[in-house]
Amino acid sequence: MHPKTFRVQIAAYCMYADFNITCLDGPIDIENAIVDRLGKGDIKWEYLGEMHDPRVNRITYEEVINGGDNATT
Repeated sequence: MHPKTFRVQIAAYCMYADFNITCLDGPIDIENAIVDRLGKGDIKWEYLGEMHDPRVNRITYEEVINGGDNATT
């Protein structure tokens, strides 16, 4: 099997991270790759603000270019 690139988005505790990992296509492999990346400490976390604040409206989207196999780049 060849490694694939996956886009990982994490939103927790009013923080947000968006990064790519490259690993084999299996649940344990993906989980281990995410944990390894988190352990490196090179992920940029952004503050989202209070999630339940009624004054804040959030729109999220993901851009897909031509719907190809490698839509994460």
